[in-house]
Amino acid sequence: MQPAPASQVIRFDVFELDLRAGELRKRGLRIRLQEQPLLILQALLENPGQIVTREELQKRIWPDDTFVDFNHGLNSAVNRVRDALSDSADNPRFIETLSRRGYRFIGMLHATEVEAPLIQTATVDSGAATTDPSDLVLLPRKKWIPFLIGFAIVVAILAILVGLDVSGLKDKVLGTQVHRLRSLAVLPLQNLTSDSSKDYFADGMTEDLTTQLSKLADLTVISHTSVIQYKGTHKPLPQIASELHVDAVVEGAVEFAGDRVRITAQLVDAETDRHLWADTYDRELSNVLLLQSEVATDVAKQIDLQLTPQQRQRLREQARPVVPEAYQAYLLGRINWNKRTSDGLAKAGEYFQQAIQKDPNYALAYSGLADYLAFLSLIGGPEIMPPRDAMAKAKAAALKSVELDPLLAEAHASLGHVLANYDWDWAGAEREFRRAIELNSNYANAHHWYAHYLMQLGRTEESLSEARRALALDPYSPFVNNGLARQYYLSRQYDQAMSQCQLGLQIEPNYLPARILLGLIYEQKGLWAEAISELERARNASPSLPMAHALLAHAYATAGRRAEAQTESRVLSTMSASRYVPASYFAVMSIALGDKDRAFAYLDKSFQDRSEQMLYLRVEPLVDPLRSDPRFNKLLTRVGLQH
Repeated sequence: MQPAPASQVIRFDVFELDLRAGELRKRGLRIRLQEQPLLILQALLENPGQIVTREELQKRIWPDDTFVDFNHGLNSAVNRVRDALSDSADNPRFIETLSRRGYRFIGMLHATEVEAPLIQTATVDSGAATTDPSDLVLLPRKKWIPFLIGFAIVVAILAILVGLDVSGLKDKVLGTQVHRLRSLAVLPLQNLTSDSSKDYFADGMTEDLTTQLSKLADLTVISHTSVIQYKGTHKPLPQIASELHVDAVVEGAVEFAGDRVRITAQLVDAETDRHLWADTYDRELSNVLLLQSEVATDVAKQIDLQLTPQQRQRLREQARPVVPEAYQAYLLGRINWNKRTSDGLAKAGEYFQQAIQKDPNYALAYSGLADYLAFLSLIGGPEIMPPRDAMAKAKAAALKSVELDPLLAEAHASLGHVLANYDWDWAGAEREFRRAIELNSNYANAHHWYAHYLMQLGRTEESLSEARRALALDPYSPFVNNGLARQYYLSRQYDQAMSQCQLGLQIEPNYLPARILLGLIYEQKGLWAEAISELERARNASPSLPMAHALLAHAYATAGRRAEAQTESRVLSTMSASRYVPASYFAVMSIALGDKDRAFAYLDKSFQDRSEQMLYLRVEPLVDPLRSDPRFNKLLTRVGLQH
């Protein structure tokens, strides 16, 4: 391809490409366009009416030593050029596509000049005939005054309307392409390497990019756990966006070569399936957080988000270099922690520890470790740990995370979780949860844990509001779905709780906590057969889970099947000889068997253990038979749930 002699400024229609400045202008106003689309436009303008092949563009724009999905990159870059020119592939005015061959500029170029004045005393549309001064008809001086006054009034009114952007007038007059979108989802990034074992890395980078975008103001970003289901899907983007209730999606790919990583990202309007923006980012793996911060900042510009100085600072500060091995270990830790299973939890703990060993100053890894330790008392890894052992370590990890990065939402949420569930520091916990949400209002876990905290204190409506917000951010998470169902159950709204539980089980039929909760709901509604059926199913699915045996024993006893309840009780006693079993589980069985003294003895032991189950005494329906006993109010006061 031999480019035609080029001037410094090439003009066509109402556009001009300034080669020296490297910018495209429309009616004198600059249009933001990245380097690759600009080079493509230059190549086409230098060869008007001629086919510029894909191979020629590849050699000119993507050197041999770069790695990229060329077809994806070229198509995205051409789409960006078309968007900048308000052009259409189906009905082109400027750029024609020749299938499998290349592209051709079909517009009309205007006469070019070596230099063009940036400021002119008068503006004439491109291609218009030059007006001779002798042709001008001069108005008498007295007639100028009302004309000028009227003209000034019109200009002033127009300026006000443009400034206020009435009916989008600002964009129409200035010709800018601003996309005001207020919700989006990041679809799973494709792994373009030949190594499928790196899929986890692409998934982890998707989650991290989601987190970076979720820190932007006035933008709702759907959690990665709800979006991962679309990995490998062939659903149309508008359908995906409709299911997630978002205005736009970010899609792209990730590729590795040695110690470098490249992300190709593009923003797509959900309603029209139109590509609004795309770019490619290439960094060393140690600068992967900087890469994600740049993507988030560019997306914010495209959707006209006005970032505050604090948000800009936060994006910059959290874009520090990271040890690649620590980053990869952290990604694997979060992927396994999100499973909320015993096996997943065990692996998560190993990976978080590895991340800290590789980078002792990695704040996110300490937050992950805190979340892992906090769940050992409930789910367990290799074994269920007593709260005093697990939560003390969790608190130390959370405090370390906050110390390393005071602006990390995950760190404050982790600390709030520990302060609420172990220290029973209500004021401190609320302060940390609120700080986490302030730093990242899209962090679903912060809303989820805050909802539990609010329910424990009897602040029912606030709790349900936070649980609904968590679900809006993570609509396909079994964990978050079950969180809202549990808040309905604890607030005695059993029909809503049942409906929400069933929705969650449609997402993940094998999610055990939802199966257990459904059994409890049936029991409160007096549907004994259904309750026992669900709880038996849970016990059979996880015979090593103490909670399943305890709650099944409660259902058996309440339904009058005392012998079977005693059998489950003996299983739990045998289990406690070799591992930690929360005393509250024995209290629940004792309540159903009518032994209040033993129930209070177990609850006192649970208080000494600082078991999380104690925090729900104020609202848990299973302890209703104890509420008339004076010992119950004293216990609530000791826990700090009433004054």
